[in-house]
Amino acid sequence: MKLLWTLGYFLVLMGIGCDAQIVFPLKMSSAMVKQPWRLVPVNSSQQHEAGGLSLALEPGAKINFLVMVDNLQGDSGRGYYLEMLIGTPPQKLNVLVDTGSSNFAVAGAPDPDITTYFDITKSSTYQSLDIDVGVRYTQGSWEGVLGMDVITVHKGLVDNITVSIATILESKDFFVPGINWQGILGLAYNTLSKPSSSVETFFDSLVRQENIPNIFSLQMCGVGQPVAGSGTNRGSLVLGGIEPSLYTGKIWYTPIKEEWYYQVEVLKLEVGGRNLNLDCTVYNADKAIVDSGTTLLRLPQIVFDAVVNAIIHLSLIKDFTADFWAGSQLACWNKAETPWLYFPDLSIYLRDVNTSRSFCLTIQPQMYLQPMLKVEETLECYRFGISPSSNALVIGATVMEGFYVIFDRAEKRVGFAVSSCAEVSGSVVSAISGPFTTKDVSSNCIFTSPLREPILWIICYALMSICGLILLTLIFLLLLPQRQRRHSIEGVNDASSLVRHRWK
Repeated sequence: MKLLWTLGYFLVLMGIGCDAQIVFPLKMSSAMVKQPWRLVPVNSSQQHEAGGLSLALEPGAKINFLVMVDNLQGDSGRGYYLEMLIGTPPQKLNVLVDTGSSNFAVAGAPDPDITTYFDITKSSTYQSLDIDVGVRYTQGSWEGVLGMDVITVHKGLVDNITVSIATILESKDFFVPGINWQGILGLAYNTLSKPSSSVETFFDSLVRQENIPNIFSLQMCGVGQPVAGSGTNRGSLVLGGIEPSLYTGKIWYTPIKEEWYYQVEVLKLEVGGRNLNLDCTVYNADKAIVDSGTTLLRLPQIVFDAVVNAIIHLSLIKDFTADFWAGSQLACWNKAETPWLYFPDLSIYLRDVNTSRSFCLTIQPQMYLQPMLKVEETLECYRFGISPSSNALVIGATVMEGFYVIFDRAEKRVGFAVSSCAEVSGSVVSAISGPFTTKDVSSNCIFTSPLREPILWIICYALMSICGLILLTLIFLLLLPQRQRRHSIEGVNDASSLVRHRWK
């Protein structure tokens, strides 16, 4: 009995966790000046979380190195998309490229916010798997059915590959007005595949069937262009390799810490060259990922608040309202003004593959103050390209547009190089520097969440089941003596009745 109570207490303790975070306050300068700007409301459709994509192949595969430069269109506000032919005969759809999810899914029914959809009844090669599937994103969700069909990418360069495809039958806040894509191409690991990791991802299918290297790279050319504008910004996706014309300088690599999202390790952030002095685990709570499907740089709330405070003090502008930092208002200047002069650079330090070193991604204010498309004729209006997050630091399009990003799955690393299109008015607005020592940070900044991985959810459910069985056993053992006493009393009463009956 005592052993059961002890075991039950231990299992309960296994399900309890706590976080400890140490935050050091920033020391700011009080020197500020006013600038001619004003705020206007942001249209809700301009805040949609979307994603981006690109394509190519290296020598040594079944097909030679493929370079599909400028095969993407879109913008950082609504995502970058790739044209794809699906089924037999082929139906043309645009699919959003998203390195933060794993399912390949396209609209399988009419929707008021899209112009076309994949009609499975018109494809002779479509095979339904009769498996329901649903995916929920930071913003938006959909439900549909899994199937298989053939696809062709970029005018036959990748031809007749059989892949798993979900047809979206219902959605909420997934398709939005003004977009020009009708599906999503998840490029993360199969660990995130829905309804289970047994669903092979698009890229895994391509690697297996075409025998290409397990690597892809991405360039999105939207720096300095209006967010949610014409949707004609270009980009490139390279499947199977790296295209040298898409970057300048050296490629710096950071390890993939876990193969689900492209999880990396952020060591620190600087605003205007000043360290935020936060414990490094705060940056990785509960994960730090590289996600083309998120339009903004998203930061854990503590980090976001520190960054905003630092920008306010260093920008020399004190009258911005909270609504601007929250993304519900735009800051507008006369077209003759140059607001970049008043705002600081932002730097993100990542651990190098040599774990005793780090390197730094720096973006100038031209990247995190993003222009909007013609709010007023005499004004240039901008949105804040950084937002708070409840569960992750997400290096999204705000940062990725400044870099050529290599997802080297074979070597379990993500590479960054300065993008060849990261320019505004002829000036490069992103940079990479290093190496730096990591002596001033912890040897491990990864935040550990007890229920983050699917396997840990399974363990949790198993422990809960065991706890339930133990609880039932304890209840049974507690009730058993009472039942025995009751039966004994009933037996005595029965015996008494029998004796009385005999005496009658």
